[in-house]
Amino acid sequence: MKSSIKYSLIAISSLLLTSCSKDFLDREPFDKLVPNNFFATETDLQLYANSFYQQFIPSGLAIVQADEMGEYTSKNNSPKFISGSFTPIDQGGWSWTKLRNINYFLSKYNNPSIPEEARKHYSGVARLYRAMFYFDMVKDYGDVPWYSKPLSTDDKEMLYKGRDPRANVMDSVLADLDYAVANIRDKKDNTSSLMTKWVALGMKSRICLFEGTYRKYHTELNLKNTADKWLTEALNSSKQLIDSKQYSLHNTGNSKQDYRTIFTSENPVSTEVMWANTYNNALKRWHEITWKFNSATFGARWGLNKQFVNTYLNANGTRFTDKAGYDELLFVEEMKDRDPRLAQTVRGLGYKRSDGSAAPANFGYTFTGYHILKFSLDDKRLDGITEGYNSITMLRYAEVLLNYAEAAAELGQLAGNTAIWDQTIGAIRQRAGINPKQPETLDPYMQQVYFPEVSDKYLMEVRRERGIELCYEGLRYDDLMRWKKGRLLEMPWKGIYVPAMDYEMDLDGNGTPDVSFVSKTPSSPKQGVSYFVVDGKAAKLTEGTKGHILWRVDENRKFEDRKYLKPIANSDLVINPDLGQNPGW
Repeated sequence: MKSSIKYSLIAISSLLLTSCSKDFLDREPFDKLVPNNFFATETDLQLYANSFYQQFIPSGLAIVQADEMGEYTSKNNSPKFISGSFTPIDQGGWSWTKLRNINYFLSKYNNPSIPEEARKHYSGVARLYRAMFYFDMVKDYGDVPWYSKPLSTDDKEMLYKGRDPRANVMDSVLADLDYAVANIRDKKDNTSSLMTKWVALGMKSRICLFEGTYRKYHTELNLKNTADKWLTEALNSSKQLIDSKQYSLHNTGNSKQDYRTIFTSENPVSTEVMWANTYNNALKRWHEITWKFNSATFGARWGLNKQFVNTYLNANGTRFTDKAGYDELLFVEEMKDRDPRLAQTVRGLGYKRSDGSAAPANFGYTFTGYHILKFSLDDKRLDGITEGYNSITMLRYAEVLLNYAEAAAELGQLAGNTAIWDQTIGAIRQRAGINPKQPETLDPYMQQVYFPEVSDKYLMEVRRERGIELCYEGLRYDDLMRWKKGRLLEMPWKGIYVPAMDYEMDLDGNGTPDVSFVSKTPSSPKQGVSYFVVDGKAAKLTEGTKGHILWRVDENRKFEDRKYLKPIANSDLVINPDLGQNPGW
């Protein structure tokens, strides 16, 4: 990892390894060494603050795998939270360890012998992480206890207090975000691994957009009258970042490659990627994403669903779903002349591996035919080993543009505003290689299938663009939750159109058959053809012997309103009954 984090962690490890020496045994115990001797220099603050990165950053796989909770993903089976009998017993207990580490730092960092600017910077980093910690807690549980200092076992009243109201907790989160923006250093980090003022602004735009839209659409909170405040904060923080001109969309003019390059590069594309989980082949810091997406057993056979694929526009900017018979086109036809991002998100026409071999969608690895490609590397060798080395994005400039556009649309400022459209949705579509024109009418398909409550054609296009541009970047479930669209998770898992059983279909347009849908695997299978068994139980075709493949029709996916919040675990309620349980659980 090309950053000071790597060297800081090495320094921490070296400090711990010296514990075997006699000299170290003569020193104070480590728990005393830290408060009395450790917080004495700027380097000490840096070492401690860098440890937050390791505590908070999810693995690369966890980032992309989070989208299996989205409605646009099919897989082996739904999580129990959606399809099973989920109870508070199934909910894991919450952990406050990361928060204690942050609050401990904030109680010790302010040593007057350290330059004030350094103290403010690292305390800003700590408060940004605290804001992120509480943002995740509020997303999961709503009201949660707010703690701004480390507690000891003697703090009985605070340890066993009830939950603080969501509004109060989020006001404290906003205060932490504002402090972070004002005090974290503004030097751009080209390794995309350090906290900067710009990352703080990006996170503020994400968090404020979530909270503003959540309050707007979740009227049961009785906080709708404060939604615009949060939307305005999202708008302003996004605009401040945009106006800084520190970042731009990665655009070399190659619309068939630029988008996917962001997700397959070893070194983050730092013109656009603001924050990433960085991997490195030479250092053998690897992940298993390519293996997960290209394995019938190690992976969950993820794939996009047809309903979502239909939302991709044609390359000329027109709506695919306006075409007569769009829903019954064969795969090779529906993939033609579409938004180039589609063929960079799933395996499309002409896709080949790095050795030049044809690689159509593999029904051994996906159930719908829309085989995820976006974060997979092209080297076949990586299909069976944990040696993926592409860095995984956690925050990028395109999301900030989308946050800005959505906040503007929710505040009534996007309609007819050519400047904002061109700077956000238009710019993203132009990079993608599609016509960036503004919508003339409201999309009836998007309204019927996804958002019947949306009547603003501009807001509808922002939601379309957000789904497509950020696909599999771990944000979709949060979007559904804040828009109060959890019931989209009940949507059938619908795949490609199959004209007939036992029909050999070409999926990559090279004229040779790749898959056939059958009632049972033939005794003499044809080389190069995979056979998908339609058993009428887990899998069937919508029209019996033809139609769209439907997967996991045996599941009863259900999303009740109570699931917008997770239950408080029984184990936590036993320890502290004053926490109370969330509604419906």
